[in-house]
Amino acid sequence: MKDLYVSWDEYNRLIEKLAIRIYDSAWQFDAIVCLARGGLRVGDVLSRVFDRPLGVLFTSSYRENAGTTQSRLMIADHMSSATPLPGSRWLLADDLVDSGGTLVEVIPALKQRFPQVQEVRSAVVWRKGASVAEPDYYIEYLPTNPWIHQPFEEYDHMRPSDLKTRWGM
Repeated sequence: MKDLYVSWDEYNRLIEKLAIRIYDSAWQFDAIVCLARGGLRVGDVLSRVFDRPLGVLFTSSYRENAGTTQSRLMIADHMSSATPLPGSRWLLADDLVDSGGTLVEVIPALKQRFPQVQEVRSAVVWRKGASVAEPDYYIEYLPTNPWIHQPFEEYDHMRPSDLKTRWGM
């Protein structure tokens, strides 16, 4: 199980390929819900490309050991969006499916909290082999379950003073 390192260019290319996969399915959806934090960029791009409203739902399961150990899933009480999300078909966007626990818990929670929602499909960039859930749309299947180092993670341990040093300010 080697670690997988992803550059910004690769990350953006994978999200675009995910958009194409969703488009090719011809499934019509009314809104997108992204799971923060990992799904924020995925949801933002999909919202722009498909011209659909975006809601953000915060979830957290990787809290211990500097974010490397999974624990009980926490789902925020409220979803953020500029206006209530329309329609009965929503696309749930995230960066990856690791254990699958988040999908297993979030999809029923969305349907319970928003009774107008009849169908929720999921879209992720990476699906790991250990996942108990299979997303409806994904780009890369990773049977060996590598730890994925995403390009934005460099900011996890960076502080404003580090940025000043980087830019010679």
